[in-house]
Amino acid sequence: MTSNEDRFAADTERFRRELLAHCYRMVGSAHDAEDLVQETYLRAWRSYAGFEGRASVRSWLYKIATNVCLTALDSRQSRMLPSGLAAPYDGPDRPPIPSAPGEVSWLEPLPDRWTAADDPAAVVVARESVRLALIASLQLLPPRQRAILILREVLAFPATDTAEILGTTTAAVKSALQRARSRLDEAKLDDLLEPTDERARALLDGYITAFERSDAGLLEQVLRADATLEATPFRDWQAGRTGCIHLLDAYVLGTPGDWKLIATTANGQPAAAVYHRDAGGSLQASGVVVLTVTATGISRIVEFHDPALVATFGFPDSQSDSTSKWETVNSRSSR
Repeated sequence: MTSNEDRFAADTERFRRELLAHCYRMVGSAHDAEDLVQETYLRAWRSYAGFEGRASVRSWLYKIATNVCLTALDSRQSRMLPSGLAAPYDGPDRPPIPSAPGEVSWLEPLPDRWTAADDPAAVVVARESVRLALIASLQLLPPRQRAILILREVLAFPATDTAEILGTTTAAVKSALQRARSRLDEAKLDDLLEPTDERARALLDGYITAFERSDAGLLEQVLRADATLEATPFRDWQAGRTGCIHLLDAYVLGTPGDWKLIATTANGQPAAAVYHRDAGGSLQASGVVVLTVTATGISRIVEFHDPALVATFGFPDSQSDSTSKWETVNSRSSR
């Protein structure tokens, strides 16, 4: 590299992970966030020679990244979860029906390893600011309100700096922040356990065991009474433990050995890469499930049915057969 490239890398590379988290909060997609960070660094490199240091490098990069995201959002649908589209399903009993291709732009989970920080305190802050419920709620805000809320409330930029980043006035920032806060206050953000908490690990293990054994009775032990269940690309979602377990037992669980789940973390929450046995008997990537875990049990299950996400989380497309440990299970213990 040239000396100028060396200086640019030294000045900017340490902010890459936090900029990725920022772009993810803005657009709700891990893959889109990656592309937007790349565009941010390309624009930063092109203008680096003219950077005069009147703002910090961090503020300068956030200005570029925020405006890159706002430009991208001009031509894209906001990414949603089923619970952001309608009330829970209360119709006749039937299997979930997927939305039409392209009908909805779905939210994506974020692998924790993409934004991992070295400082333990920074790790906790990073986890809290990408919780799935928060990201889903942010997508309901108009893009500029979303940007202001993130810059002020998550990143703690002063109102004057936020105004400079967005090319507006301090008064406009304060007004937009007030509106954004009032809308976000409507979202229910549970008091979550850290994914490293012993109780959180036990609940994730219980969920994994229930699926791998196809055991609805075990699910009842780990879900809260008010638990919700949603899965992309399905518009319908369930509220209440009874409805969640009925849907899973009737249409999803199948027989022991149909599923294999591997523990991971996403959005600062316990999660798992999901594999399902195909018609040929092989365990193939199915998607990623993210759990909202509290001291009283699992309050929310969000399943992302997208096989490509499994590779995004660093796992292979298929798994070796692991049904042997359940071969002696003759029936679901819940029956």
